[in-house]
Amino acid sequence: MNRRTFVMGAAALSVAATRRSLAAEAPKATYRVGVIGHTGRGNYGHGLDTVWREVPGTQVVAVADADEKGLAAAVKRLNAPKGYADYRELLDREKPDLVSIGPRWLDQHRDMVVAAAERGVRGIYLEKPLCRTLAEADEMAAACERHGAKLAVAHQTRYSPRLPVVRELLRSGALGQVLELRGRGKEDARGGGEDLWVLGSHVLDLILVLGGEPKSCFATVLQGGRPISKADVKDGAEGIGPLAGDEVHATYRLASGATATFDSVRKAGGEPTRFGVQVFGSKGILELYPGYPGDVYLLPDPSWSPGRTGKKWLPVTSAGVDKPEPLQGGGLDAGNVAAVKDLLAAVEGDRQPECHLAEVRTATEMIVAVFESHRLGRPVAFPLQNRQNPLTMLP
Repeated sequence: MNRRTFVMGAAALSVAATRRSLAAEAPKATYRVGVIGHTGRGNYGHGLDTVWREVPGTQVVAVADADEKGLAAAVKRLNAPKGYADYRELLDREKPDLVSIGPRWLDQHRDMVVAAAERGVRGIYLEKPLCRTLAEADEMAAACERHGAKLAVAHQTRYSPRLPVVRELLRSGALGQVLELRGRGKEDARGGGEDLWVLGSHVLDLILVLGGEPKSCFATVLQGGRPISKADVKDGAEGIGPLAGDEVHATYRLASGATATFDSVRKAGGEPTRFGVQVFGSKGILELYPGYPGDVYLLPDPSWSPGRTGKKWLPVTSAGVDKPEPLQGGGLDAGNVAAVKDLLAAVEGDRQPECHLAEVRTATEMIVAVFESHRLGRPVAFPLQNRQNPLTMLP
């Protein structure tokens, strides 16, 4: 079976069955939920507002949006009893237990998370990417730790029922010794620096989870085939802040001894997309493509060359290698539901969510390290000493 033509069972299965299953696993209490968005400045992300309609034991009590028309539409869409122009007023008046912070734009993430944590919100579901700088990430982490808030980031692939199978394949040695991990962005019109920030967050998060902590990074960022300079730095889209580069090439040394890479070249994307992670081991290759449940394939070929050996790519499902997918449901909606259910369990069990702030901060540090290494012209070690945007410091 060809890995590119394999139709993932979850894509054709009923979301309704997933909802019935979720209803049977309702949380212990009814939670008051606040939804924060900003129409025109990142909106409500990929369904972070509507996810609560599918989660038993939760009730949206209010929504905040600084855009008047956007707020009215959100109140109607979410059947929310109250709407606020200022999210801080929502937090003060409604005192929600849980909050979705939906805007895709990064420029408000730090302030929204800190405000929620300081006002006693117990669980925060945040759209990716995390924030603009490591200094902001540090402040978010400190606020959540100080006030006991649990924060989960919307990397839906982390909640895929196929990811535990991948982890077990690696743990059991089915792939042999892990030698390298390769990640690529979507490499569309955002290719390069923007791709690294917006979509590389998914890829580097998976590299971190599957390959382990980074020890160092050596990277080059190019614009028009030449190394970027101060003159190339512009304000990035979606509130990213200073940004540059239409080509990114980064190599990470991991604590496990393996090497990881991330590359993105503008308008060089494949069809189907190469956006994802490949794990190369001494006994074969694993491929993971982000999503819920996300496409996963195994090539049991030590030569990595199926054209010579005749080996075939095998689909990996939640049931195992080359087995039919038994689970129902798929897509961003189901991924958000799985993430929010895990967040509720983390709140009730006083543990960290599956995709928690500390790990996502490290993945963000892997992004920032690319620009810091380019600025210094040498490898940089983790943790980074510079917690600001390195592009503001180019000579």
